[in-house]
Amino acid sequence: MTSTFNPEAFVRWFRQAAPYVHAFRARTFVVAFGGEMVADRLRFTQFIHDVNLLAALGIRLVLVHGARPQVEAELKAKGLRSRYARGGLRVTDEAALVAVKQATGTMRVEIEALLSQALPNSPMAGAQIRVASGNFITARPFGVIDGTDLQFTGLVRRVDAQAIARRLEAGEVVLVPHIGYSPTGEVFNLAWEDVAQSVAIALKAAKLLFFTDRLPTDANGKVIGELTAREAGALLKKGELGVQTTRALEHALSALAGGVARAHLVSRRVWGATLLELFTHQGVGTMITANPVEQLRAAKVEDLGGMLALIEPLEADGTLVKRNREVLEREIGNFFVIEHDGVIVGCAALYPFPKAKSGEFACLAVAPEYRDAGYGEQLVQACVERAKALRIRKLFALTTRAAHWFLDQGFRAAEPAALPAERQALYNWKRGSKVFVKRI
Repeated sequence: MTSTFNPEAFVRWFRQAAPYVHAFRARTFVVAFGGEMVADRLRFTQFIHDVNLLAALGIRLVLVHGARPQVEAELKAKGLRSRYARGGLRVTDEAALVAVKQATGTMRVEIEALLSQALPNSPMAGAQIRVASGNFITARPFGVIDGTDLQFTGLVRRVDAQAIARRLEAGEVVLVPHIGYSPTGEVFNLAWEDVAQSVAIALKAAKLLFFTDRLPTDANGKVIGELTAREAGALLKKGELGVQTTRALEHALSALAGGVARAHLVSRRVWGATLLELFTHQGVGTMITANPVEQLRAAKVEDLGGMLALIEPLEADGTLVKRNREVLEREIGNFFVIEHDGVIVGCAALYPFPKAKSGEFACLAVAPEYRDAGYGEQLVQACVERAKALRIRKLFALTTRAAHWFLDQGFRAAEPAALPAERQALYNWKRGSKVFVKRI
């Protein structure tokens, strides 16, 4: 993939990624993928390069993999056919179990080899990744479905979270295959989605990433960037997702119910999807959360840094009047912010003038990538509700750039004489801001 290098865009993205780098350090991520992803050698190699970068940033990584196509290939090479029960579960008889062991063993070696790279002039240069694997999963037989004994197909019974945690604390990447063991020494073939969910819950992971072939889309075919657990459950009931996506989404919801903070569905076909999903505001996958990640609330002093990041570019181009930073900190109680997954993406203030029963709607700033998301409208409404509580009857705003937007919000044009006397005294005739008023 080739493109013209844009230094400014790179620096801007790198700076935007800084909050995520701080937030993710020393957190545990479980990254799960099927054998289809491993079979695409070029894309999988690029994925391993991204895994190396995550490890270098201090993220504790557990990789969970499946091997469905590889098992199919092993069986086909031996002239054997796969058998499946309801729900797409493999009937793992003794012959199929041998194929599972062979495919999984081969994949483990190949993945460890890729993680062991340290070639100069490559993304793995200087990498010293140590990989740990082992009998972390205790399993039990799945049993019988509709009269069909699944034999050596199993379910996760227990995860040795302490053993995995010790390896993570030692700075190792932990590799967990779709294999489980029973106390009697039997080996069971497990669904990798089940393993990933169980490991994420046991480790109280900050994130669980499922790489899948298809993502949920809206009526226009656009990928749905965020879903609450309730919304995801409603989407599952429609039955419009593919088998693999449905399975991944079901296990993502179970992980959230078990205490995992965030689950992500990521396309295995998108170049650089791991980094784009984790280190950009928009992402490229579908993030599922127990509760909405967007929150409109009163501002706190701790929000000031994020607010300034929004306000300063608008001050620089003349959209907003430059504000004294110390005054802004003292007046933080007048502000509302919109926080999106821990990042401040919008802010606005209500400055009351009690004697005139008026209030100024001021300092509206929204991150460029969210300006079509209705955040400005939400901030206006928040200030209107606060104004009503303060028995304010009139809201006014001054602007040099957004006249039409204020008209759309129910404001009407007015003269500076409509401002409260205190505010008229501060009006900058040289700037020539237009005045808009809204009765409430």
